[in-house]
Amino acid sequence: MTNLFPDQTESKLVTGGAIDVAALLKFLQVTYQELYPHQQNYQHLQLTVDRYFSADTPLWFVTTNSTKIACLWLGIAIDQVNGVRHPNVLLVYVDPVYRRQGIGKALMQHAEAWAKDRGYTQMGLQVFTANQSAIELYQQLGYQARSISMMRDI
Repeated sequence: MTNLFPDQTESKLVTGGAIDVAALLKFLQVTYQELYPHQQNYQHLQLTVDRYFSADTPLWFVTTNSTKIACLWLGIAIDQVNGVRHPNVLLVYVDPVYRRQGIGKALMQHAEAWAKDRGYTQMGLQVFTANQSAIELYQQLGYQARSISMMRDI
């Protein structure tokens, strides 16, 4: 357990594991429900967790009074431009009650420190265009768009 916020003793960073898969899935589902409330089926998220969660994909939670209020999940990707392996943010979620308090920023800084400690030289993420507050946070942290994913319903 790490104190993510030195001035707030009730908030802690806790490393997640296999026992926390249900909590990870819950945070994924809530994320998609917030961004895409018209969508009715989120069963594919279970498949995502089943396929990608492992001991090699770090997971952290922020807890306050033993309640999980935020989540960060990393995977490992390969940069398609230069072939470099790097951590890739699969999920950052902060409960709406705790947003705009620096938790997302602290989680991202923790992930970057984790990556640097392991010798990685870059970090990637994907963000939904509808999630403007996340885009602004990532830009403040120095992330820049390298590609645009495009989709069309047919």
